[in-house]
Amino acid sequence: MHVVALISGGKDSTYNMIQCVRHGHEIVALANLHPKKDIDELDSYMYQSVGHEIIDLFAKAMELPLYRAEIKGDAQTTNKEYDQPVHGDEEKHTIEAVSVGAIFSEYQNNRVANVCQRLNLQVLAYIWQRDQHELLNEIIDSNLEAIIIKTAALGLQPKEHLGKTLVEMRPILFKLAEKYGINVCGEGGEFETLTLDCSLFKHQRIVLIHS
Repeated sequence: MHVVALISGGKDSTYNMIQCVRHGHEIVALANLHPKKDIDELDSYMYQSVGHEIIDLFAKAMELPLYRAEIKGDAQTTNKEYDQPVHGDEEKHTIEAVSVGAIFSEYQNNRVANVCQRLNLQVLAYIWQRDQHELLNEIIDSNLEAIIIKTAALGLQPKEHLGKTLVEMRPILFKLAEKYGINVCGEGGEFETLTLDCSLFKHQRIVLIHS
């Protein structure tokens, strides 16, 4: 099927795209919802917005068209319908399905499912309700390279852990899961990630230059 992928730039949406391709589907476009201009971060049940400035580079690395729309409302707008039309959505391919990287968020999964049902699209959520320890190992084994760009959990320190790769963080996350019960994939908002490289990138990886 021809698939449009909802992406945040993080590991989950990226790995779900990888799974789509492995199951024989073709990613033909990317879609991203971003905060209002000059807002770097927005709390939301639906959308990872930290690192949203990188999304354009993400699309270039995959050599795919990117459609972006501004997030309306706030995290309390849980009854909002997310089916506003996107200008310039006359894609040459007929979109048949949507890739979504939700793991345990019923709200996120239900919102996407409701919109897709109205548009007669299939939801492809290959990491939905996966065991998180197993999933994190799979993501790392797929050679997906991602770094931590936000921490918000007991035991995770910005000065110590920001910029660390998933490989570096895996033993730390497993230990914190045993000690504090955190979600090792960050599904509870414990941390957020940014993908720098993966098998879907055509000719380049994302390089961050620290000033």
